[in-house]
Amino acid sequence: MRIFDNTDYNLVGSRQKGYVISGILLTLSIGAILFRGLELGIDFRGGMEFVVESDQILEATEIRATLTLVLDSAPEVKTYSDVGEGGQDALLIRTPSEGETTEVQTMIVQAIGAEFPDANPRIVKTDVVGPRFAEDLKRGSLYAVLGSLLVIFLYVMLRFEWKFGLGAVAALFHDVLITLGIFALLQGILPFSLQIDQAIIAAFLTIVGYSLNDTVVIFDRIREYTNLFKTEPYPIVVNRSVNTTLSRTFVTSGTTLLVVVTLFTFGGEVLRGFAFALIIGIIIGTYSSIFVATPVVVELNQRSASARKASRR
Repeated sequence: MRIFDNTDYNLVGSRQKGYVISGILLTLSIGAILFRGLELGIDFRGGMEFVVESDQILEATEIRATLTLVLDSAPEVKTYSDVGEGGQDALLIRTPSEGETTEVQTMIVQAIGAEFPDANPRIVKTDVVGPRFAEDLKRGSLYAVLGSLLVIFLYVMLRFEWKFGLGAVAALFHDVLITLGIFALLQGILPFSLQIDQAIIAAFLTIVGYSLNDTVVIFDRIREYTNLFKTEPYPIVVNRSVNTTLSRTFVTSGTTLLVVVTLFTFGGEVLRGFAFALIIGIIIGTYSSIFVATPVVVELNQRSASARKASRR
């Protein structure tokens, strides 16, 4: 299936517009992260997690308001699953509250029972994340993202050359930073949680892998066409390479996006933040493969050519 056949868009020639768009997005993202900050889940700040079943269907927003009055801070409450018969409901409750786990469990059960007498709430699962473990997870997640960028740079450099490695890493850094910025900007505005937890870190690593795959396909076509059209200017060869991969890029991105949107729509509250990160990442990753990674390679190639000419004089 080809939706862009024999196209000749001047994508490389329009890279200055891409720089402006990326510059605006990166500035907004950095500003949102610095001034609004990221909302960390209990995975990275420590806390307790409870799965509460009940005989009555309970709304997450109502339970959150009820528990905010009895706990130290507003908890995160999500619809966990619908299990059993007769409308039995389950909620996932996360709270950074400190103290004895049994005391917090008692407060949650008593508060829900007092507000909803017919609910008969009962806690069926409990997880506790200590502050030290949370710090270790935070550090490990940072190392995982940075380590993946380093390994990707080395892989692309060995497969192609160092200019392609820098282009790929620039695009991946661009994708992750903008996705984080959107999370910081929209937290508290969207009707679902945008907390950064282990699932979101997994989403970021998935974004990195997806964006890299798309970028490598373009880079491979650039290398192929560079050997075929040796007498043509490098930007023209690169532009032709990008145009010939447009069909594959948009078909792959479109089908993947369709699956992720379905996950976002029907996957439930627990997976909504994860799916939202993937949606943003796929869109930004597709854009960056064309308007960030490729232009960086062109710019570095032109600077290298200029440096070689200057050295011969």
